[in-house]
Amino acid sequence: MANPGFHEQALPLFPPPGDEDEAVASALPGKLPSYILDHRKRLRSRFMDGGAAAMPDYELLELVLFRAIARQDVKPLARLLLDTFGDFNRVVTAPPARLMAVKGVGEAVVLELKIVEAAAQRMMRARVMNRPVLSSWNALLDYCHTAMAHRETEQFRILFLDRKNVLIADEEQARGTVDHVPVYPREVVKRALELNASALILVHNHPSGDPTPSEADISMTMQVQEAAQVLGITLHDHLIIGKSRELSFRSEGYL
Repeated sequence: MANPGFHEQALPLFPPPGDEDEAVASALPGKLPSYILDHRKRLRSRFMDGGAAAMPDYELLELVLFRAIARQDVKPLARLLLDTFGDFNRVVTAPPARLMAVKGVGEAVVLELKIVEAAAQRMMRARVMNRPVLSSWNALLDYCHTAMAHRETEQFRILFLDRKNVLIADEEQARGTVDHVPVYPREVVKRALELNASALILVHNHPSGDPTPSEADISMTMQVQEAAQVLGITLHDHLIIGKSRELSFRSEGYL
C-alpha cells in the first residue's frame, strides 16, 4: 500500500502565545484544510479534558507529530510508525536511523520524538536520584524500564549509592550489540571509588525481551562482586531489564 508523502516544517520550540503550529503554517504558501484544523483542535481538546488515558496510541502520537508536520494530516504517518515499531513507547525510543528509514520521517519528526523520550526519562530519573533506593524501589524499576526496556542494543548502567543507600549517581558504562555489552569489573570499581560510593546496583537490558541471565552475565556479576568486596563496596543487585519484566539477581539467588 502506497504511503502518502509528508513534508516537515522546522518549527520554533515554543509557538507564539495563543497560536500553535497552524500559525506558522499560515505564513507559508497554502492553507491547512479546515478538516485537518478541526481534527487537530478536537484532539487537543480531548487531551486537555481527559489526558493521555483518553487517547489511543496513534492519537497521542499525532499530537507529537503536529509540531513537526504543520500542514498535512499526520494520522497515516502515526499509524505507519506504530505498524513499524509496535507501540508508542517503541516509536519514541526507536533509534534515529530506524525512524528515518520510515517514509515520511525526517529530522523534525525525529527531534520531536527524542524530546518526548528525553523528557520521560528525566522525569522518571528525578523520582529516584538522591533518594534512598529501598524506599523508592518501584520508582527505580520504572525508571530502568523507561530508559532501557525498548532499546535494540544492550546497554550497561551502574547505579552508585552512598552509605545510606541513597542513589548519588547513575551512569552508562558501556553499549554493545544486540546480545553483548563489554563490562570491565576494574573500571566499575574504579568509578565507585572516584564517586566515594559504598554500594552498587548493576543494570543492563536484554533487547530480546527475555531477562534470563546468560552465563556471561552471571560470570561478569561474580567478577564485579569479588572486585568490589576487596575494597569494601557492596553489590546490592544486578537487574536485567526485559521488554515487560525485569530479573533481579538477588531475588533469584544469584547474589
